[in-house]
Amino acid sequence: MTDLNFEYWWQPFTNNRAFADYSRMFTRAEGNFLYTDDDRAVLDITAGLWCCNIGHARKSVADAVHAQLMQIDFAPPFQFGTPPAFQFAERLMKHTPDGINRIFFTNSGSEAVDTALKIAHLYQQTRGKGSKTRFISREQGYHGVNIGGTSMQGLPSNRQGFPVLEQLDWLPGMLDMERNAFTRGCPQHGTEEMAQAFEKIIALRGADAICAVIIEPISGAGGVVVPPTGYLKRIRELCDEHDILLIFDEVITGFGRTGSAFAAGEFEVTPDMMTSAKGINGGTVPMGGVFVKDSIQQSIFDNTPTTVPEFFHGNTYSGTPVAAAAGLAALDIYEGEALFTRASGETGQYWEDALHGLRDLPQVVDIRNYGLLGAVSFDCGDLPAKAVGAKIHQRCYENGLLCRPVGDHMVMSPPLNISHEEIDLFIEVFRKSVLEVLA
Repeated sequence: MTDLNFEYWWQPFTNNRAFADYSRMFTRAEGNFLYTDDDRAVLDITAGLWCCNIGHARKSVADAVHAQLMQIDFAPPFQFGTPPAFQFAERLMKHTPDGINRIFFTNSGSEAVDTALKIAHLYQQTRGKGSKTRFISREQGYHGVNIGGTSMQGLPSNRQGFPVLEQLDWLPGMLDMERNAFTRGCPQHGTEEMAQAFEKIIALRGADAICAVIIEPISGAGGVVVPPTGYLKRIRELCDEHDILLIFDEVITGFGRTGSAFAAGEFEVTPDMMTSAKGINGGTVPMGGVFVKDSIQQSIFDNTPTTVPEFFHGNTYSGTPVAAAAGLAALDIYEGEALFTRASGETGQYWEDALHGLRDLPQVVDIRNYGLLGAVSFDCGDLPAKAVGAKIHQRCYENGLLCRPVGDHMVMSPPLNISHEEIDLFIEVFRKSVLEVLA
């Protein structure tokens, strides 16, 4: 599109100077495909950025957004409300673990993470546990781009050069290709070592100093790394034993990605809070939220004067009626098409088998998956670090496939309504692209 000027928008996570020389432009979307400015179809095997779980351009969602815009587009959420936010909150609770029946709406996963950290800190303060100020995160984890989330980053490149919080310790990452390569679902090795690492942190810092642990049930931007069997349950047990809050960052794993509405339900581990965004309304209108245990909210309310807000925090667009209307329409699709459980059924199995059928490709050192998530890892060989993923990503795009490089891992998160034929197309194009780059 030669009439566009690339000088004014500073694009996120983008080499803007390179983009100006080689722009990749999408101009429309339909179903599970994006279309370039020359109308070339590109299969979206990433669901946008892990978010378009119901596919693109769903008419019922667009109609709901239009109707809401024409009825009431915005009203201030501070001291006021609109019906869609309350309606959406109530319907969401049909899908959350028992005991989690509250949500604080945000505009993104990054805001949800920082909100959850503030709620955790406020909870400890208001119940008289003011010494509990430290947080624990995990290597290879991703928690957004605000200061709190940047501090919790387990990806060094996302932390370096930015101000970060200091009262923080790290659990080891879960990727263990030496022992767990080519695992289908949860691997077998690593739970005890990682639990022991948590116990060492508790012993070093003291439980009275630790506020909360925040982890992704499955690491997403860190390369789709699945927890070993029993790992999440063991972390929950240690948090209970030492009076430490457990926060699941479910921005990626929520809304059907694992084969249940939330990974908390899939792995039968109830955290104290869950952060959410992306798929919450199918990736259509910016929205996020923090799901909170009833008991945490009640404790904060009980220990706050009734004459002031219980939580001095919020966003201009928290629970905006347009985003909530999109969420209600998306939830109709999730429920009506049984998308929350599709990844644990026949489609999930077809995806798993197809993905692991790529094992014979050159330089593949690992394939891993859970639900409708997957990753293929390559040995970079003589190429510079991270070069393999970038080269394969570019060739996939040229051949009509959108997947995402994370270093030398290629990660996938297809829309939940993906067909077997589209999975076959993914395999065909991905295989072709890898061979063109590496053979």
